[in-house]
Amino acid sequence: MTRASYDIVAASYAQLIPDAHDGRPLDAAIMRAFAELTEGPVADLGCGTGRITQHLHELGLDAFGIDLSDGMFDQARRLYPHLTFTQGDITSLDLADDSLGGAVVWYSTVHMPADEVPWQEFHRVLKPGGHLLHAFKMGDLKKRLDFAYGHDVDLCVHWHDIDKTVSNATEAGFNEVARLQRQKGVDEGGPQAFLLMSKRNPAAGSTS
Repeated sequence: MTRASYDIVAASYAQLIPDAHDGRPLDAAIMRAFAELTEGPVADLGCGTGRITQHLHELGLDAFGIDLSDGMFDQARRLYPHLTFTQGDITSLDLADDSLGGAVVWYSTVHMPADEVPWQEFHRVLKPGGHLLHAFKMGDLKKRLDFAYGHDVDLCVHWHDIDKTVSNATEAGFNEVARLQRQKGVDEGGPQAFLLMSKRNPAAGSTS
């Protein structure tokens, strides 16, 4: 249902939300920090129409996007033909182990419960010491959504507890680098959270 709903709204989404961080300087700030810490290829996991992928490119990163929705994927390729976009599922990525310098998961988990976020998969594809930036709706709420971006949809939206999210990521092999929490904007339903994580490097503590 999630994939079908985003296929329906893709064109309208691209028109209504064209910019990466329009009017949200705090969101932009943590992404700039991520960019400064990251080297190597960066995957925008659940890239939608590609607006974040393009912003990462503008920040000087070797960024590419992955999205499950045909409609979103087509919009991204049309809008940003100079970038690479592939179709894929963030819960089962067609990427080699330790192949990414960084990853961005920008509101890509809002349609799954916190315990179903695929932290192990994110960990697998990221190189040791690589960074991951995760943005999500903060709280403890589940809501059905039947209309969005001018279209009928069938979606379930989840808010995630920030401490539970950090705990799940830590269990998967990440360290918390920084967190940002902010109050809702005028067009948002609640507080927002941003986590900057790094994949633990087993060799970092070696004395050899």
